[in-house]
Amino acid sequence: MTYRVCFVCTGNICRSPMAESVFRARVEEAGLADTVEVDSAGTGGWHEGHAADPRTVAVLEDHGYASGHTARQFRASWFPALDLVIALDEGHVRELRRLAPTPEDAAKVRLLRSYDPAADDLDVPDPYYGGTDGFEECLEMVEAASEGLLAAVRESAEERAV
Repeated sequence: MTYRVCFVCTGNICRSPMAESVFRARVEEAGLADTVEVDSAGTGGWHEGHAADPRTVAVLEDHGYASGHTARQFRASWFPALDLVIALDEGHVRELRRLAPTPEDAAKVRLLRSYDPAADDLDVPDPYYGGTDGFEECLEMVEAASEGLLAAVRESAEERAV
């Protein structure tokens, strides 16, 4: 049975596609690509159908990650098919929980940086209005949280398989 994770930010062109790409790489490295599905979306549809921000693509490629991406808007109807909905900041958490059709679906929403034990602020700042440094910082935060998220996903997927 496939375990499904969806990363969500505002427009689905910066933070969430970056998290999707990094986490997909971690899933593949762990040999879980056949059992864990990873994608992303935005709370809004402003960029739907567009590629990731060129700065996101450049930072991902500079660090050896795949960057193919097409933005889309998150739909409440997706909740039943998802196991985890990973928000990049508190604003996304509030919006996603508001969209959740059931309390069980709302409980699927988590902050990415909650999986990084060294994180003191759980929001990943939006790099869109800044320079490349903000995208590099975003990548560092995503990478730091990805190991803890992978461990949690592996444990949940294994529990489900039993």
